[in-house]
Amino acid sequence: MRGINLAGAEFGSLGQDYGTGYVYPSEKTIAYFKDKGFTGVRLPFLWERLQPKLYDKFDTAELRRLRATVKAIRSAGMQVVLDPHNYARYGDQIIGSEAVPQSAFADFWRRLATVFSGQDEVLFGLMNEPYGISAEDWLSAANGAISAIRQSGADNLILVPGTAWTGAHSWSGGDYGMPNASVMTGVADPGNNYAFEVHQYLDVDFSGKNEECTRAVDAVKAVHDMGDWLAAQGRRGFLGEFAVSTMPICQQALTDMVAAVESRPDVWLGWSYWAAGDWWKPSEPLNIQPTESGDRPQMQTLQALFAERKTCGG
Repeated sequence: MRGINLAGAEFGSLGQDYGTGYVYPSEKTIAYFKDKGFTGVRLPFLWERLQPKLYDKFDTAELRRLRATVKAIRSAGMQVVLDPHNYARYGDQIIGSEAVPQSAFADFWRRLATVFSGQDEVLFGLMNEPYGISAEDWLSAANGAISAIRQSGADNLILVPGTAWTGAHSWSGGDYGMPNASVMTGVADPGNNYAFEVHQYLDVDFSGKNEECTRAVDAVKAVHDMGDWLAAQGRRGFLGEFAVSTMPICQQALTDMVAAVESRPDVWLGWSYWAAGDWWKPSEPLNIQPTESGDRPQMQTLQALFAERKTCGG
């Protein structure tokens, strides 16, 4: 997959109306990225909007919007990664707390899996960037959700992140005690159809919040190292987020990141760039939503890569 994160449905505060506080991607935006050669969309949304009360049914209007957007993306011939963009939280309470038991997370995924069961081109991204939770506790929550998905009858591919914002650079580190590299080998999927999702930014603190790309060499190495770990485990991976700014010096880094994934089709399923969407401001440096004057520099870099791969038969 050559994917794009189409942000917007995770925007705003809870209680804000649709079209005022948040928005799903338009068919125009979906068509733009399809025409540019992208083959997938990672679709962020909020758990709380879809399920306003834990263990309760989904909000009818929000589910309709989500289903319609997935249909539009699929109609364009693209895969979809469903992405509850919640950082292992519901509201401000972490999964596994008294307020948000792990069973509530499993219930959410049982309901969502039932809606999209059997749609092979719809991938289930368990959760965006868990943090503030130990790898052991996150593994327990993830396995509960995976079990619920399979019990629903859904055999869709599941993307499983680690904790510590699921950074490739921190996969083997001990930021939260035991590292993901040790703990996440315990993923239990009765359907044996899952991959690990990691994110990797290239700025000074790997956060993606800075315009520079001074840690590009380290970031690319982290993706290579993650590929080696996947190969050693006999598993697959997906680079769910990465990005660079418009700075000319960062365009080579973007090329190197894509190459780090696409040179290892034995372990990597693909990547999705962060980000685009109808409401992104043109001043946002990582954004590749087109402007009135045309494609942004990062898109021009990616287009050159797509053309090169096509010429080479890739």
